[in-house]
Amino acid sequence: MSDKIEPAVGVMLRELGEDPEREGLVKTPGRVARAMRFLTKGYAEDPAKIIGDALFTEAYEEMIVMKDIDFFSLCEHHLLPFFGKAHVAYIPDGRIVGISKIARLVEVYARRLQVQERLTKQIAQTMMEQLVPAGVAVVVEAEHLCMRMRGVEKQNSIVVSSAVLGVFRSSQETREEFMSLVHNGLRR
Repeated sequence: MSDKIEPAVGVMLRELGEDPEREGLVKTPGRVARAMRFLTKGYAEDPAKIIGDALFTEAYEEMIVMKDIDFFSLCEHHLLPFFGKAHVAYIPDGRIVGISKIARLVEVYARRLQVQERLTKQIAQTMMEQLVPAGVAVVVEAEHLCMRMRGVEKQNSIVVSSAVLGVFRSSQETREEFMSLVHNGLRR
């Protein structure tokens, strides 16, 4: 695989007024290339396959919630980090998924250049398509460094996005139960 990231980082450093040959920066292009490959490794993974091999038949029809899934992503507008927690719930309709797969699904989509709204929707849609549950709900809470480090420089802003499908969309009571479990929690 040809690597065009390293020379591009060298060009960027020169354009910023730096000397990419000085001691502290000489290895920076390689480090940045490796970091970017890691931070965007989600492009190489198929989200459907992550869930597909961990579905189990189970006669359970109550809400399953996985809270506080840490994630880190890069905003596609500035290539600056945004990070936070995802909360994912579903109501099975004959099939459950291994719980680690939910966290892996969040990770796959977070490890792509993203906007928070798309990240939220992609997690919900993939869960709905792969599990075919009665419903899925996803809430993502994130801090965006593009808001803190540049532009408006608002230090304490948190962005919350949600996606609700199936019974979570059609039943206010179900949606409220999910939100209560996420925000009030069972333990803290």
